[in-house]
Amino acid sequence: MNRLTVIIPTFNEEDYIEGALYSVKFADEIIIVDSFSTDKTVEIAKKFNCQVIQRKFDNFSNQKNHALQFAKTEWILFLDADERITENLQKDILNAIENGKQTAYKLNFPHFFMNRFLYHHNNDVTRLVKREQCHFEGSVHEKLIVNGSVGKLKEKVLHFTYKGMPHYISKKDSYAWFQAKQMQNKNKKTTYFLLVFKPMYRFFHEYFVKRAFLDGIPGLAVSSINAYAVFSRYVKLILLEKNLK
Repeated sequence: MNRLTVIIPTFNEEDYIEGALYSVKFADEIIIVDSFSTDKTVEIAKKFNCQVIQRKFDNFSNQKNHALQFAKTEWILFLDADERITENLQKDILNAIENGKQTAYKLNFPHFFMNRFLYHHNNDVTRLVKREQCHFEGSVHEKLIVNGSVGKLKEKVLHFTYKGMPHYISKKDSYAWFQAKQMQNKNKKTTYFLLVFKPMYRFFHEYFVKRAFLDGIPGLAVSSINAYAVFSRYVKLILLEKNLK
């Protein structure tokens, strides 16, 4: 009986996609939802006998909701091209599916940055879920809505999220535009207080509350860049308000 489908959204991921596909070869089927990549992403995916669906990108939620329509199994694992499932996590996933105690499960993602995994800069994200009990909402940081109970798996996903400092800053800057436009659509306004307070709070929360200082210089760098990203979001909102974009 087919039990697990892995869904991977892609756009120009030729440097990463092979490693991701190799790590989930235990799945019953793999669906690639591709935003018309111009590199070898699709070519590589087809070598793994994946089902490749191409769709013009509008937002992350719609891409994944679209791919869900093509899945044939009870369980879905959502993965990004820069993420890897270890052998121990594979066992966790298969055991969770076999037991079926929960409707969905969160996975933990320590980020890889400056040649090390940052165990104090990580996220618990719902990624393993029963197909008929979920859908995505939101356009930038999409949220998986689950109709049922959510557990958590012990083993961690290897997340090679940033290709270097310039890529990290560029990615944050791109997200800032999306987030600023969302805020504008919700008629949210910015003030000089928010412009100063919000970035400071982000740095304090990540570096001290979440203890990123235990990750050394990489932890300091990530906390600083994330604070900058918040500052950038509010600056971009001001630009949108003044029609300067």
